[in-house]
Amino acid sequence: MMTASELQQPQFYEPEEVQEILRIAIARKGEQEGLSREQLWEIAAELDIDPEYIQAAESDWLNQKKLNLKKQEFNLYLREELKQSIARYLIVNVFLITLNLTLVGSLSWSWYILLFWGLGISLKTWKTIQLKGKNYEQAFESWYFRQEMKRSLGNFWLWTKKTWQILTSD
Repeated sequence: MMTASELQQPQFYEPEEVQEILRIAIARKGEQEGLSREQLWEIAAELDIDPEYIQAAESDWLNQKKLNLKKQEFNLYLREELKQSIARYLIVNVFLITLNLTLVGSLSWSWYILLFWGLGISLKTWKTIQLKGKNYEQAFESWYFRQEMKRSLGNFWLWTKKTWQILTSD
């Protein structure tokens, strides 16, 4: 087994090693100050990285950042939906238990509603805390599609309204 003092600086590095060394160096520099876009391009030029590659990588990074923001928005949406479901569950079941106790004098039929609905809430809670996997991705894609459709229809409606106002004002 080699000790730390026996390790020598290699003459060549694997691409993963280069990435890690640069990540650490940039992180250290970034602790003092951030890097500008111009500095990023200068580093890429010094590393002889084709400008097309850095532009594509920057575009991929921006797209990933947008996607992550949308996923955060989706996660907030899921939590809000869960909170509303729990609130409805509590309000309705308190009413049903009170009604059951008032009418019968004991808990009978209200237990069934409480338990089955509670099972549904438990499953919804499980789905809300699962932020990875096929089901999560499908739910996100479905939500994202609905959001984009709402946005598109809203834009179309505004355009139609504006056009109508212009046509009728003449």
